[in-house]
This record gives sequence, C-alpha cells and structure tokens, in this order.
Amino acid sequence: MSRVLGGALAGVDGVPVEVEVRLSAQLPRVDIVGLPEAAVRESAARVRSAIASIGHVFPDRRVTVNLAPAGIRKSSAGLDLPIAVGILAASGALGAEALAGLGLVGELALDGRLRPVRGALPQVLALHAAGCQRIMAPVASGPEVALAPGAPVELAASLSQVVEALVEDRTLPRAERLPPPPAGRLAPDLGVVRGQQAAKRAIEVSAAGGHGLLMRGAPGAGKTLLSRALPGLLPPLQPGEALEVTRIWSAAGLLDPAEPLALERPFRAPHHSATRAGLLGGGTPARPGEVSLAHHGVLFLDELPEFERRALESLRQVLEDGQVVLSRAGLRMAFPARFQLVAAANPCKCGWFRSGVRDCRCDEGALARYDARLSGPLLDRIDVHVHVRPVPFRELSEKSGGEGSAAVAARIAGARERQAQRLARIAPGLRSNAAIPVDVLDEAVAAGSEARALLGRAVQRLGMSARAAHRTMRVARTLADLAGEDAVGAPHMAEAISFRREG
Repeated sequence: MSRVLGGALAGVDGVPVEVEVRLSAQLPRVDIVGLPEAAVRESAARVRSAIASIGHVFPDRRVTVNLAPAGIRKSSAGLDLPIAVGILAASGALGAEALAGLGLVGELALDGRLRPVRGALPQVLALHAAGCQRIMAPVASGPEVALAPGAPVELAASLSQVVEALVEDRTLPRAERLPPPPAGRLAPDLGVVRGQQAAKRAIEVSAAGGHGLLMRGAPGAGKTLLSRALPGLLPPLQPGEALEVTRIWSAAGLLDPAEPLALERPFRAPHHSATRAGLLGGGTPARPGEVSLAHHGVLFLDELPEFERRALESLRQVLEDGQVVLSRAGLRMAFPARFQLVAAANPCKCGWFRSGVRDCRCDEGALARYDARLSGPLLDRIDVHVHVRPVPFRELSEKSGGEGSAAVAARIAGARERQAQRLARIAPGLRSNAAIPVDVLDEAVAAGSEARALLGRAVQRLGMSARAAHRTMRVARTLADLAGEDAVGAPHMAEAISFRREG
C-alpha cells in the first residue's frame, strides 16, 4: 500500500484528499472508490498512459485507489498526479519515505506532461493547512500557487520530473510571484459625466459606505456610465481581501495566468437573462455564481426589472447574510458573497415616465405591472435610491463635467479610513458602514437628539420599516464621515432620508 495527499474542490474551498493505493494479486483492473466524479474515474486511463510514457511499467495486478474522506464528491482532475505517484510507490518504484509530508496537485496528459487545474490555489491552501511540508504543482499554475502563504510550492513540468525529484531527494524550482502590473483603472472617470449632480452625490455616498444603490431614469440619462465609474472610486483591496477574491476566481477557473492576483475590486455586470443558478452558483460540480465573483466588489444589474423574478428575490437573503448557502441532496456548501449592489432601471416599460423629455405611453395598469416586477422587500434592502433625469443639451456641451474620480476618491478614502478606525473598536473585522450590525448601530452612528427626532418623524410619515430605518442610520453615518464629523447631525439624517424616497 501507499498513501499520498492530493486536493479537491468543495465549492470555492480546497479539501485535502488522502489517496490510498493497494495492489493485490487479482485480475488486472483499476478501481477508484470514494465518490469520484467522471473526471476522476477517467484518470485511470490518463495515469496508465502517463506512467508508460516515462518508462515505468504499470502494475499487472488489481489496483484499488481509495479517495478519503469518502463522503465528499471528488471532481478535480488534479488528483491525477497523486494517483500516479501512489501507484508508483505501491509498485516499489518510489520509497514510502519520499511520500511523507508530500502534497501533489496536477492533471496528467497522456505523454506525462502536467497541466494546470482549476482551483489550484485553494487546493494548495488546503494542503498547507493539512500539514504538508512539501507541495508540488504544475509549472503553468506557478504564478497562482505562489500566492499561497506558507511553505514554498515546487513546480514540475511532467510526471518524470516529479518522480526523479522524489527518487533523488532533489528540490524542484519553486513558484515565485509575478511583479504587480502597472497601476491603472479601466473605469470611466467621473469627470466625463455632464450634469447629474444628485446622481454623482449618490454614487459618492454609496462608494464611501459600501451601500447598495438603485438609479431610476429615462434611457440615455447616464445610469450605466455612472455605475461603471463606481469601481474607480473604491479603495484597493486589502491583502486578505485580495487573496479571498483570487481564491474564488481560481475555483471558478477565471484567473488570468499573467495577472493571477486580484488587485482591484471585481465589477460583475451579468446580462438580465441570467438565471437564478447563474447569479447564486450551482451546477455539478458546484461553481460560484455572479454574486460570489463580485465578492468584495460591485455587482451591477442593468435593466433590473427585466431580470427573472425568482433570481431577484433570491438576492434578498444574500444581501443580508453576505454568503450563498447551497443545499442539495447530499450537498451543502457556502459561497462568500459580500458585494455592493448597484442597479439601474427605467421608470416604466417605454422608459419616459416623469422624464420631462417625451410623453409616457404607458397607462396606469402598465405602470403598476412594471413597478410590481421589483418587490418591496428587495427595494427595502437597497440603501440609496436616486432618480436620474435626462441632461439638457446646454450641460452636455460644457467642456467639463466637474470633479474627476481622483478628487472624489480622495474624499471616499478619508471616509473609509474613519470608518475602519471606528469599526476596529466597535465591530472588529468590518470595514464599511453598510455592514454595521444592529446590536452596535446606535453606538456607531452616534446620532444627536435632533437627528433621532427627524428619523422618528420620517418613519411615521413615510411608513418606513425597521430595516429601512436602520439602513437610513447607516447612510447618515457615511454622510457624517464624508463631512469629517464624529456625530450624526440633522442635516446628515435629512439627506439620508431623502435617499429612501425615489425622485
């Protein structure tokens, strides 16, 4: 028998897998047990061909491969390499001492070459956590696995290099991080947007506190352009956040080999035809959806009422919990999904209701049906609502659109720094006002008596729910941070209340 550690994926998390190989004097056959998916069951053919291609003889006996723990489905082709090494060790080509503390990740080609695997980074992280002192991975996965903190990862181009290194007790070249790419934002500059001062203010407040934002307005008013300018206002990812985002994108197979580390916050803009599974994640094997790919970034939903109703309603719990929990028969896994929701919508089906430019062609029934596509509970979870009106031509023809993204981003950075210092004392681990928990909300907001009285009158007159009142308090806290003030005053609360009323 032989034992060696490999890795598999469970959602976006890596799972260490113990590969046990036993040879027995029975009719030649390869049995792989332990809930292997099709990609793992087919590894027998790849492993047999790869071993023969490097000059070794595949055992002419019954080969039983057990993948433990048996209760987790294994779907990663990255188990090819540990299975091949385990078979060679069981047949005597490798000594058992060479496998002590060894972790292997890699897919085999028929000629023995090592191919990169999806989710190499989370699998290497799992092997580190399992106590592996030596980890080997494909050369093509080098820039990605170099991001894993812990022991260096050795890189091999083929099965023969792995076997030679183990036989000769020789160290292979180690993975090294690529230099960071030159700084540069691809987001449009806020200064190119003419007019829209109210919408720009809403964008600034949303970015400063991590609040959800809904912009309604006529077609061509600038809703999409404003939304795409938002990532240029957000602060860069912290090191821990960057590793989380990279791990998720690695599990989804979307990492760029030339720039594996995520340095800027994700911006995901799925089409309105996206299904519920496309937004939340799922499939076999389960992969992260758009909400998880937008983790620590922005999820932009253009034409919000055109999305499938079930898909939109599924976002309600995700916005509250910051994660997606998928429960299927024999499967339960959690995908992180703490994102900033930004949405754009037309005011009606024809798009010209209350535009002041054209007459709306929708009757009252059509207006009611269009509004009914967005449920009250979903709208209640969006902190900032703003109406975007068409810009007159005299403003469009101006040479400048006002402040650029750099000046606005500097104010936002200052507000975020004040939030971080406050939350470090009150709620460690949180970085934005939008995530302040209810049990410490009063202490974090520090609203004056006049501001509280104003909020109380607004709750009664506007029929605000308790959730809406709490979210209004968080927005008021962000407005005070932008103004550099410690206490929330009546002007901050009044402006926050105005964001709860569309138009």
